[in-house]
Amino acid sequence: MLQPQFGSTADVAERLSAAGYLPDDAIATTVFLADRLGKPLLVEGPAGVGKTELAKAVAQATGSELIRLQCYEGLDEARALYEWNYKKQLLRIQAHGMNPAAAEGDWHDLHDDIFAEEFLLSRPLLSAIRQTGPTVLLIDETDKADVEVEGLLLEVLSDFQITIPELGTIVATRRPLVVLTSNATRELSEALKRRCLYLHLDYPSAEREKAIVLSRVPEIAEQLADQLVRTVRVLRAMELKKSPSISESIDWARTLLALGLDTLDEQAVRTTLGVVLKHASDHERAGAQLKLN
Repeated sequence: MLQPQFGSTADVAERLSAAGYLPDDAIATTVFLADRLGKPLLVEGPAGVGKTELAKAVAQATGSELIRLQCYEGLDEARALYEWNYKKQLLRIQAHGMNPAAAEGDWHDLHDDIFAEEFLLSRPLLSAIRQTGPTVLLIDETDKADVEVEGLLLEVLSDFQITIPELGTIVATRRPLVVLTSNATRELSEALKRRCLYLHLDYPSAEREKAIVLSRVPEIAEQLADQLVRTVRVLRAMELKKSPSISESIDWARTLLALGLDTLDEQAVRTTLGVVLKHASDHERAGAQLKLN
């Protein structure tokens, strides 16, 4: 059953902003459509641009439970959908075998018993399907999972149902709002993309990133936030192994406040650069180009 959470794109923008996430028009519109149409939302872009934070903010803005499936190489059905509690099943079988009154004909009854609900371990996808309250299902870093995992997602994202051979088909009574994220390290299948609305996120403009920093670190002076954002944009323009993310910009702002600094001069950059750059080669390149040595 589809139960939209947002009344308009303006409502999305207002409630996400209240949750600490400042959306632009494209973000607000796409989130509204995903919610209104009941379509999964695929958010793609470089690491650190706020893809995961968007799902968290949508959950907070709608008062929904956030269920997260973190994808990784080797993720399988047992970790994504469900698995049976084999230890508990074995104990039940052993207890049955020790019963002197047990007959061979009881096996069918035992089979039905050990594949009952009490032996089922729900994983994120099944847990999200079975929720009766508002839910945001975050399938994070989908591109890191094996291609086979996408096949597991198709039934969930098409019909919002999961088939368990021993129990039958479980259909969602209330559709979760699904957000998939991808860093685009590999191309996702067309079958998966067809089931989703698409949103590409990139690093924000200087003005928007400054607004984000000021909203998340309201104690920082506007002039210092402006210096920080301009410096971060210079770093991102370099050929670095890992460019600074938005969250690292926020961490840098908090670092400067913690140190009692009111300006981001050469000395401040040199001593705090490790907050935003996490590779020695990036430090060397930034130091040379910013003339910090």
